[in-house]
Amino acid sequence: MITMAGIALLASVFSTPVLAQDCIATGTVGSAGSAAAGGTSASTVGTAGACQKDGGTTASIGSASSAAAADGKSKSQTKVNENPKQLSAQSRAQAMDKGTFSKSQTKTRVKGDELQSRTRSMSHVPGEKPVKSTTDSIVVLPQP
Repeated sequence: MITMAGIALLASVFSTPVLAQDCIATGTVGSAGSAAAGGTSASTVGTAGACQKDGGTTASIGSASSAAAADGKSKSQTKVNENPKQLSAQSRAQAMDKGTFSKSQTKTRVKGDELQSRTRSMSHVPGEKPVKSTTDSIVVLPQP
């Protein structure tokens, strides 16, 4: 029979300590936006982080989207792409109800020493002026 104290002792003996990575430079970036009109709404968000070390740069990215319409149609999608030169994500959301619509789009990327995130949102009711917003964020990691 193993007691709770025995389990704690085994866990401490067999666990490997996790060491923090030493980064030469770090950066985070993000943007978000939403739009709403009538019975529609759309929101997107994107964020990225990077750690620059002697051996190169490691990065992470996240993005999400959401759309809703009371009586119409809505769609949302998120795509993440990775290649040796760039890590990118794009989220889109759109909701339509007759002539009223809301939409939002966020593009986020890490390329070299630059992190960037931009969100554009817009809503429109027929016969009224569209409501637009843009959020843009850029971070450049310092050179070692």
